[in-house]
Amino acid sequence: MSHESNSPQYRMGLPIPHSKLGMWLFLATEIMFFSAFIGAYIVLRAGSPGWPTDAEITHIHVWAGGLNTFVLILSSYFVVVALEGMKAEDFAKARRYLFLVLLLACVFLGIKAYEYSGKFEYDILPGHIPETPQMAIDKSMREMKQVVDNRTIALANSKLPEKAEPANPEETVELSGVADEKTEALETPVEELQQQLRTELDSPDTSAARKKELTAFFALDNKYRELNKQALDESITLPEMNQELETLKKNPEYGAFLAPVHHLQPIIYGNLFASVYFLLTGFHALHVVIGMILFLIVLVQGKRLCEKWNDYVENIGLYWHFVDLVWIFLFPLIYII
Repeated sequence: MSHESNSPQYRMGLPIPHSKLGMWLFLATEIMFFSAFIGAYIVLRAGSPGWPTDAEITHIHVWAGGLNTFVLILSSYFVVVALEGMKAEDFAKARRYLFLVLLLACVFLGIKAYEYSGKFEYDILPGHIPETPQMAIDKSMREMKQVVDNRTIALANSKLPEKAEPANPEETVELSGVADEKTEALETPVEELQQQLRTELDSPDTSAARKKELTAFFALDNKYRELNKQALDESITLPEMNQELETLKKNPEYGAFLAPVHHLQPIIYGNLFASVYFLLTGFHALHVVIGMILFLIVLVQGKRLCEKWNDYVENIGLYWHFVDLVWIFLFPLIYII
């Protein structure tokens, strides 16, 4: 007796390809990953009164974040059009729009690199930001000491290379003025080099140009020592220090050497702000780079691209939409609020 039935047959599991299921599971882990970072940022910011928001201090430009938001949204639209081309077997169209997505990703990273360059230029980096006026003064003095010490060694090398040659690679770093427990032991060699230069300055055989160079250097060295003493005594305020630095930078004889010394302004919670900023935007930029690699894998197929790549393009499209969505959350949190 036959037991055939006309009832519909059911498959167990979800009616989607395994690759798409895998992508959704991966995106679920990514959601938890970014949720932890964004949640931590919200808690830290809410619990830190005085969090830096002034663009003149943080060098965060709303227009740059807004432009990047537009770029990513447009790229997501192009991904959808490319997938439509794949399903319609118009593979030339799909390649064209995927190339536009790749181009927009490069634009996004270019704008992000411009933003990062401003942070590096003004030394708005984790662990580098003074959070009190005295910390700002101390940082100015460290930067100025490094300029003076480097200039001392450069002048000595031009006259006495055998004296200035370091005994080992570590000594080069230490003589550059890096403040650590070994700095005091290095004061004597630097002082000896300065004394040799002073002897040359007093020599009647020294050329006029050399004397002018050495005179300017020792004027800078004396000014550094004077400012450093005031900083140690805490007898100079930050506005006064910044004014002194601006005056020194305008000096045509040695002002160019002071370019690495920043006009400093203390930023309360500045190091925490910089840490969170680079953490969130850095990980997001890494995901953008990964997405670019996934799109390149399709583009290098060229005319070999065919319908068997449909699921792949759809999956990387889901990934790209997620990257776009994360940025839509990051933009208002970091740039606007």
